[in-house]
Amino acid sequence: MKPIAGFDNFEKLDIRIGRIVAVEDAATKKPTYRLRIDFGPEIGVKVSCGAFRNYEKDDLVGRQIVGVINFGQKKMGPEISEVLVLGVPGEGGATIFLTPQSEVELGVAVF
Repeated sequence: MKPIAGFDNFEKLDIRIGRIVAVEDAATKKPTYRLRIDFGPEIGVKVSCGAFRNYEKDDLVGRQIVGVINFGQKKMGPEISEVLVLGVPGEGGATIFLTPQSEVELGVAVF
């Protein structure tokens, strides 16, 4: 287990619901996707890059995800990732995205 973090640490995170609107191959050494994620009119579309290759591109488009939007940009080779999409390790270390149980409004904050 990790050390106990105060609730104020959680409150600093801006965790929102977004919808994947486009998936492209990223220009990185390892097989990586560039996800374009719509977080609603207040936030807009942001990019996340990662090794999500256990998903087919067509299966990702339209899927709602949970993402941290205020970590700042992270450089991944020539790519810039603006959002950390939350997930858990699946079989063989494959990423399994955390998603809402039912459709929710884009940009709504997780609490």
